[in-house]
Amino acid sequence: MDTQTWTTRRGSNPRLETEQVIEIPSTPTGEVRHSNNGFVSPTFKTALIIASWYFSNIGVLLLNKYLLSFYGYRYPIFLTMLHMISCTTYSFIAIHWFEFVPFQQIVSRKQFFKIAALSVIFCFSVVCGNTSLRYLPVSFNQAIGATTPFFTAIFAFLITCKKESAEVYLALMPVVLGIVLASNSEPLFHLFGFLVCVGSTAGRALKSVVQGILLTSEAEKLHSMNLLLYMAPMAALILLPFTLYIEGNVAAITIQKAREDSFIVFLLLGNSTVAYLVNLTNFLVTKHTSALTLQVLGNAKAAVAAVVSVLIFRNPVTVMGMTGFGVTIMGVVLYSEARKRLKNTPH
Repeated sequence: MDTQTWTTRRGSNPRLETEQVIEIPSTPTGEVRHSNNGFVSPTFKTALIIASWYFSNIGVLLLNKYLLSFYGYRYPIFLTMLHMISCTTYSFIAIHWFEFVPFQQIVSRKQFFKIAALSVIFCFSVVCGNTSLRYLPVSFNQAIGATTPFFTAIFAFLITCKKESAEVYLALMPVVLGIVLASNSEPLFHLFGFLVCVGSTAGRALKSVVQGILLTSEAEKLHSMNLLLYMAPMAALILLPFTLYIEGNVAAITIQKAREDSFIVFLLLGNSTVAYLVNLTNFLVTKHTSALTLQVLGNAKAAVAAVVSVLIFRNPVTVMGMTGFGVTIMGVVLYSEARKRLKNTPH
């Protein structure tokens, strides 16, 4: 009796010759399953992030204005220091606890001093911006702030000798013309407030140019969230002696005010939290859309903030002032489009 083997001879069963391959779909990952079955659609999530960006950016302006001008808390340096302490705390939580982005360490003493230099410029810009809100309405403050591309182009030329195209420089002309019109017709114009606001805008532009120069190597490049984690505590330490020298024992004054009116505790905590949310939502908008979308939102933010502030604070506006503001915003849009075309043009 022959022993049966389990091997089938070729040709003994033709049905086994043609094997049918059945494709079984791969099991989706947890992330994909979550995104498909989640309660929040990607479109709604993006819209929510953009709304949060507007809320935080406009909210911190309005809260700063209310505190410094209407509530009578006239300590812009100490307020900025509170913002920096808040950014330090929330950045640590966001990176180390929630792991929004991978943690990056400072790799050298040279990189540390570069970040310290950026922190000094950062301090100057934010303190000047907050100080200007004591003297200027938010609408005029935003009109001046919209001229940032003008100062960026100037600093880029002076520091790096980088020349833009004629189209880009022509687009900057309405930016300057608009702010001249707005300044001449601003009912609440204040020279010192105007100068520190211009200083804030120039400082913001200088920081972006210097940051592009100092943190250029791949080893030294930091994500914006990590950069804030390092810059914020440095900025707080830089501001401490200035607030003590210029504003006096402001901590004791704040505690005394809190005993008299506990609402100021809510105002300061809320203001400091929203100040951090500005940075967080900047990151989230860029992550879920693009840097170009953030730029477009920034162009519209100034106009939205101006309208909201006028509705809330009832500061007087003139037709010429509104026209100047509109011309400035138009110039910023033209500048952005010119830069985009220049970038997309093959060299």
